[in-house]
Amino acid sequence: MRMSVRPLLGLWGRSTTLPWPTGLLDAAGALLPAIDGTVCAPVQLPNCTGSWVEGPRTGFDRVMLYLHGGGFLCGGMRSHLRLVSRISDTGRTPVLMVDYRMLPKHSIDDAVDDGVEGYLFLLAAGYRPEQIVIAGDSAGGYLAFMVSLALRDRGIPVPGAIVALSPLTELDPARKLGHSNAAHCALLPGNALEALAGLAGRRQESGRICPADADLSGMPPTLIQVGSHELFLLDAESMADRLADAGIACELQVWDRQVHVFQAAADLLPEGVRAIGEIGRFVRSAVPGSR
Repeated sequence: MRMSVRPLLGLWGRSTTLPWPTGLLDAAGALLPAIDGTVCAPVQLPNCTGSWVEGPRTGFDRVMLYLHGGGFLCGGMRSHLRLVSRISDTGRTPVLMVDYRMLPKHSIDDAVDDGVEGYLFLLAAGYRPEQIVIAGDSAGGYLAFMVSLALRDRGIPVPGAIVALSPLTELDPARKLGHSNAAHCALLPGNALEALAGLAGRRQESGRICPADADLSGMPPTLIQVGSHELFLLDAESMADRLADAGIACELQVWDRQVHVFQAAADLLPEGVRAIGEIGRFVRSAVPGSR
């Protein structure tokens, strides 16, 4: 990754105005199909589409809303399908993946609204709030928190739990770039974070607050997983501290020598398999559910 993905992201960070083929990441996901026995079906939401994913051992006592990573710019239903199918299987839960609107055509606020609509879809399907887990990786972890906060602020009951994998929780890259991990993160170069912050700022609507700066009262129990060698370690640790200060039960797992969203490499990394197993354990414990 240091020899391929990191240089590519660094190049994007220097040339964000070029017509980059951001859809290629999702298209490449066709090379990583869902695990055997998975069933998928398309879902239509008001302003975007989604995918209903049922792993081979899925039950229906709980449900997960999943928001994919990709810097609010790329990624989608195909790029994250294998990871999500594994989580569905270990968590014994169906998953609604939301193909939310992305930068640069849309704002992060639009993505949050799409996540809220996905949640309302699950409520309309008969799930109670306490049976729902909102999860996401990287930028999707940011959205998992922001969607939950938006629900609370709109008077809609919050989900039963949040799961965040290597979450971005603060758009300003300054503190992250001052961390020792900035020099050796295998995936994310600092200039890409600076470019992302600038791009998000140009689409920003007034009043938006990052998860790390928000009032976190009323948030549900949360699991955060992060690699010890990645750039978002500071974001994960800071968010866990903020949740604890707000009296919210938060389990922070720092996985030794692991990189950004290492769970996606579970086919190659035993740690990825174990981490997904931990997600399943947390989901089944936090949201036992009964329809």
